[in-house]
Amino acid sequence: MPELIRPSWPAPASVKAVSTTRLGGVSAPPWNSFNLAHHVEDDPAAVRENRRRLAEAAGLPGEPAWLDQVHGTRIAGEGARDCTADGRFTTVPGSVCAVLTADCLPVLLCNEAGTAVAAVHAGWRGLLDGVIEAALDCFPDPPSAIMAWLGPAIGPDAFEVGDEVRQAFLQKQPGSGEAFSAHGTGKWLADLYRLAAGRLKARGVTGIYGGGYCTFTDSERFFSYRRDGRTGRMASLVWLDRGDDR
Repeated sequence: MPELIRPSWPAPASVKAVSTTRLGGVSAPPWNSFNLAHHVEDDPAAVRENRRRLAEAAGLPGEPAWLDQVHGTRIAGEGARDCTADGRFTTVPGSVCAVLTADCLPVLLCNEAGTAVAAVHAGWRGLLDGVIEAALDCFPDPPSAIMAWLGPAIGPDAFEVGDEVRQAFLQKQPGSGEAFSAHGTGKWLADLYRLAAGRLKARGVTGIYGGGYCTFTDSERFFSYRRDGRTGRMASLVWLDRGDDR
């Protein structure tokens, strides 16, 4: 059976969410074993079986609306399937929002009323350009009534970036300097979790949960593109209970 992470957040009972690890699938190396992405040259039959196992283990009410992620800021709405976007928002029970990651930060969002959810793919480019803000703008609720869960991503002791990345954040995100620590000449270690939390707080979101993972260093549990290059992808999913879900 796949190993699933159940977010620890005070979401309403109508909100269901899971994040996967690399454990419990059928894919051969280097995608071993629970790869959920078709675009990484894995055997399509293995990916289909892994997605079937995901649906069974997580109790998904239907096939997730998988996205073609491009490190942008577009958030797809209901009815958009197999489209280019870096997040998805829905208010329809039984409609599953999903993002694929292997170092980038998955962000799951829901409102306190339990009537709207979103899944966001947030690498440093997406964070910088406002993908989280774009997702928050989809909600009819004030930010104070929205909560976020930050899933498995590359950790602050492993994510090395150049000074141009730090400078870009300093210009666009006041106070983001605390998310960077010097790491050699012209290099910095960046904290995606802190950067994301800063964007959320700046918008008025105070219910921020999760974090503390590192896909790069925890090779037994997680895929990491930066560590391995040719590798699989995990999924983070959120949906609204239809009332008959088991």
